Amino acid sequence: MVSNIVVYGGSGALGRAIVSTFVKKQWNVTSIDFVANQEATTNVLLEKTDSLEEQGRRVTGAVAGEVDAIVCVAGGWAGGNAASNELFANSELMWKQSVHSSLVAAHLASKNLKAGGLLTLTGAFPAQKGTPFMIGYGMAKAAVHQLVASLAGPDSGIPADAKVNAILPITLDTPMNRSGMPGADFSSWTPCPEVAERIHGWATGEIPMTSGKLVEIVTKDSQTTYTEK
Repeated sequence: MVSNIVVYGGSGALGRAIVSTFVKKQWNVTSIDFVANQEATTNVLLEKTDSLEEQGRRVTGAVAGEVDAIVCVAGGWAGGNAASNELFANSELMWKQSVHSSLVAAHLASKNLKAGGLLTLTGAFPAQKGTPFMIGYGMAKAAVHQLVASLAGPDSGIPADAKVNAILPITLDTPMNRSGMPGADFSSWTPCPEVAERIHGWATGEIPMTSGKLVEIVTKDSQTTYTEK
């Protein structure tokens, strides 16, 4: 029987790596994003003008049947401290990109995730403490961390034996990051295909995981470790 995964943010750098990995492993892959991923089995296209409620209706109306895994890697980055002229706009954008997408993924899990299935969201390593130079980003990612704890508890609305966690990368090795930080130490950046393989291991049960955990992803000298917190 063919397995099914939904990748929320399937046209971003990490999303594309996840879609590609699971397609190669013969999974049916549904990509949800503003732009289609031609490698995916199915695409659900969002509108940037959608409210949270409209986005939720669009996604839950488009995904049918049971799925084995839902992975939300939608998001972005914007900086700014409390004095920044862009504080409000950037914080609103971060909330929409990270929290709204995670909430819709959680609601989708309540309707379509199989018993024992996997729900993985995306937090951030720095958001485990204060982020004074990127307040909106830190607040949004910290909210995702809290959502994971809530979803792993009893009566959260998702299948009782479902597994939920969040990945907490520091810096992913993406074309955008390389162009923005050309002088950085790339050996401390995490390759997206490697994260995709880890998620596949969780989804298949080949790699053990504990529900409700935040998974720190740290790369040093091109070696990556995954630590549950």
